[in-house]
Parts: sequence; C-alpha cells; structure tokens
Amino acid sequence: MEVLKIATAGSVDDGKSTLIGRILYDTKSLTTDKLEAIEKTSKQRGYDYLDFSLATDGLVAEREQGITIDVAHIYFSTNKKSYIIADTPGHVEYTRNMVTGASTSQASIILIDARKGVIEQTNRHFFINNLLRIKDVVVAINKMDLVDYSEEVYNKIKADFEELMSKRDYQDQKITFIPVSALKGDNVVHKSENTPWYKGEALLEHLEQLDKADIYNVGTPRFPVQYVIRPKTEDFHDFRGYAGKVYGGNLSVGDDVIVLPSKTRSKIKDIYFYNEKYETASRRSSVTITLEDDINVSRGDMIVKENDLPTIDKQFTANVCWMDAEHLKPGTKYVVQHGVNKVLAKVDRINYKIHPDYSGVENNVTELKVNDIASVTFKLNKPIFYDQFKNHRTNGSFILIDSQSNNTVGAGFIQ
Repeated sequence: MEVLKIATAGSVDDGKSTLIGRILYDTKSLTTDKLEAIEKTSKQRGYDYLDFSLATDGLVAEREQGITIDVAHIYFSTNKKSYIIADTPGHVEYTRNMVTGASTSQASIILIDARKGVIEQTNRHFFINNLLRIKDVVVAINKMDLVDYSEEVYNKIKADFEELMSKRDYQDQKITFIPVSALKGDNVVHKSENTPWYKGEALLEHLEQLDKADIYNVGTPRFPVQYVIRPKTEDFHDFRGYAGKVYGGNLSVGDDVIVLPSKTRSKIKDIYFYNEKYETASRRSSVTITLEDDINVSRGDMIVKENDLPTIDKQFTANVCWMDAEHLKPGTKYVVQHGVNKVLAKVDRINYKIHPDYSGVENNVTELKVNDIASVTFKLNKPIFYDQFKNHRTNGSFILIDSQSNNTVGAGFIQ
C-alpha cells in the first residue's frame, strides 16, 4: 500500500493535535483503550467535548500545558493509503522540530486559526515548506465554528495567504484551501453541511486522491550503494549485487552507468527485488542491481546514468538549520553525513542568516544559535557527489554530526 508522509504546522493552539485526533477518531483508527482514556480525561477536565489532542500529545508537559513540544509520528491507514503524520510544534523556539518533521514529508498541512488569520508564525511555516520543497500544501483554516462558518472570513484569510505565496521561490507547489473545524469534524473526514459555499473536498478526501507522481519530487536517477551482496552459495557462487534505493528517476536494464567516485563505466545487467527480476527499477524502490562488468563497487559508492553526473567537489554551500545548544562558528569541524557517506567538514564561513518570516537576511553573522537558519559554506576532507536540493531532495540534503558527542546538530540543504 502507498505510504504518504504528512507534516503539520500551525501556531500555538491552532488545533493541529486536535485535527489529527479527529482524523483518527472519524476513521476509527483509535484503539478502544485510547478512546476510553480520552473520554475519561475530557470528563475530568470538565469538557463537554472529547479532547482529541490527547490522542497525539504524548509528553507529560504537552498534556499539562495543552501544547505540542516534540515531533510525534502518528500512523493510520484507510482502504487507499497508509499515512504517517508528523505532528510538529508551533512555537518559534521549536523551529528545528518543525524542520525535522517536514524534511521527509511529501505533503503538508498548515493550520490557521480563523479568528486570528495569517500571523507571523504562518510566514515561518510556509517558509519551511518552501525551503524543503514540499509539493502539496493544504492550508486548513480551522475553528470555522467560532466564526459562524463565515465565507467572508475564509475568503479574507485565503487572500492574505495568497499574498504570502507571492514571496516563495518554489513555484511547483500546489496550495489547497479547506475550511475546517477540527473540534466539530467539519470538512475533516466528511464534507460539512455548515459550509454550503465551499465546493471543494474534505481534508481526508484530498489526501486520498493525491497521486504519488505529483507529490514526489522528480530528479535525476541516483543509486547510492548501501550493501554489496555476495551470497557465495552453490546457486549464486559468483553473484555480486549492489543493494540500495533508487532516488529521483528510474533505472533500467541496459542503461549505461558510471560508478562514483571511481568513474568506472558499465551497464546494468539485472535488477532484482528479492528473487524476482525486473526490467526497470522505479524511483523510491529498493532493489539489488548487478553490472555487466566485474568492477570494484563498495558501500557509499553511487551508480548514476552515464550522461547525468552530479557535482563532485570538496566544497559546497548550503542552507543549514542549526539544532544544537552549542553555537556553530566558522572554523569548527563536524561530520557531514550525506546519504551513506560520512565526511569530515570544516565551517568555512557563514554567508548570511535567513529570517524564516520572509523579512529578509542578516549579514555579518559570526555564529548560529539553536533554531537559526543560514547559508553556510563548508570545506570537506574528501569529495562527495551531490546535487542542488532544489533539483534533488535526497542527494541535496545532509545532516551535521558533532564528532565528540555524536549528536545530530544540524540539517543542511545544498544550494
């Protein structure tokens, strides 16, 4: 079954956790004990409604304060799709958590409180969706029940958001506006009679109809080798296959390929999935590839089409989201994990800091603090083979690791 990863974003109390809880409730995805716990806690707090946010807020501090702090991943399925929803926090100080949740998502839901409209945090949430090249964005205008399901309010917020859209540099996004009430269930899983003026689909209906061909970013084929398979059995005595996942585009039997970094040339001989053979490996499929020539290929190498090479260099510039309490400074060394490769890197310079509310950039920056986003240039101790993030989400992204603590301290998107 197709798996769709969705990130949520919204300011504090906009209703992200409640929306997800409502989806789980209306799709009958909540277990009996979980539902009983929600009913019991809601009664204890004196609510005359079910507090669906309790379905996702797992930390004690989250339940006590009624806010989301950490990223929670929620899993559920319908007859058409399996879903993974990253419930990300809305506070400014948790920008890094928002980036983490959105970095692997193909679609996003941005919630806006109908009473407040587009606010500064909305700019940040849309900026991050734009930065991470998320192709399908749903703008869910929530709490419509508190503005009497007003079409005028909905149209005003839609117009304000469309003005924000004019600032983006990623034009391939599809933006869909849906008026909802997460608490009451209007236009979440089922169309609501309270908004007869709205002619579009309910939120889940929209997600169900998303075509993976439209939401997965298309790039050039990249096949990073994760494992070299040598069974050395009687049936497969001389078998040598290269296991990994195909990113960006398709690879087919007979394709002329180059193995990086050696730049050795060969042709794809066979494509296996377990014990079955295929003529073509589609993007995002995990397969084993064999080559016609007996050449040296190791874990961390990359197989690409002959006339479609990535950039091979010991230096690059990237937009970095800094996630650590220790500040990033020029001259500091980190480990860059790019795919399966780990390379020692030094911060050459911080070019400028980016304000994620579309208010511009800040020059003459000497360090990055937690949740800062900036353009940073790195120098590496050996070349890597990369693409620009805007052209290839997988091969254009990396994480930064502190070699002393082994903590992930930053995420980067190559410019």
